Amino acid sequence: MKKKKNWTGVLWILPSLSGVLLFYCIPWLDVFRRAFARSTGQGFAGLENFRKLFQNEAFLLASKNTLRFILICIPVLLAGSLALAVLIQRCRYGAWYKWMLLLPMALPAVSTALIWKLLFHRYGLLNAVLERMGLPVNNWLNSSAAFWILVFSYLWRNSGYHVILWLAGLKQIDSSIYEAARIDGAGEFRIFRSMTLPNLKQVFATAAVLSMLNSFKVFREAYLVAGNYPHDSMYMMQHLFNNWFRILALDKMSAASVLLSIVILSFLGILYKVWGKEMG
Repeated sequence: MKKKKNWTGVLWILPSLSGVLLFYCIPWLDVFRRAFARSTGQGFAGLENFRKLFQNEAFLLASKNTLRFILICIPVLLAGSLALAVLIQRCRYGAWYKWMLLLPMALPAVSTALIWKLLFHRYGLLNAVLERMGLPVNNWLNSSAAFWILVFSYLWRNSGYHVILWLAGLKQIDSSIYEAARIDGAGEFRIFRSMTLPNLKQVFATAAVLSMLNSFKVFREAYLVAGNYPHDSMYMMQHLFNNWFRILALDKMSAASVLLSIVILSFLGILYKVWGKEMG
């Protein structure tokens, strides 16, 4: 009976597993093969494709911007959404604030891009207000400010979802430990540092993975606002892949994909090593 139940479980997951193998695992193995092949797909090239990557100015620019974007956005998003979650939990009208924070997620990417164009275009609303006030105007989307507009867009769009994650984790903490700590004379900061944060490790691991994966989806807004070749400060890895795909530079795309896979898997491995028990 036990063996029969085991096979029943395998049969239930077989359709999904087959789809993952067919559309994800097998294509990725082909990408891995092409990373060490010549541009024609035939013949072994060794590490030549990787050497070309690190000599490619577009790749270096996109890598620098993407790394900068991730290092800024993920810590700010995690810390800011946690602070908002703590405030909302203690607020009388917390449900209304949650609804307001989740509203950006309901907006299509095209609508979001249109909002940024209306605000930050050379003849947009922001410049109109600055001109009325007698202040200098700026071509925001074609200057170094474009990067910070992209950062703001990512934080604005993803904060609500992470606030919900933190709130779910906060609700799982037994309120009796807070009461005991206050009776013992512990202050709010000490309670937050010694009790709240340790009990949120699992939520932190989940939120960190999701925030990193979502950081690669910011390309939609950037592409719709600025096209294939935005300002240098806004040129991300996704722009690079899109442009390489248009010219079928499969050797470069494959080598870059392998490097990105190594980075992402290393990040997940570090999280699992640090919080493996909490993640189950």
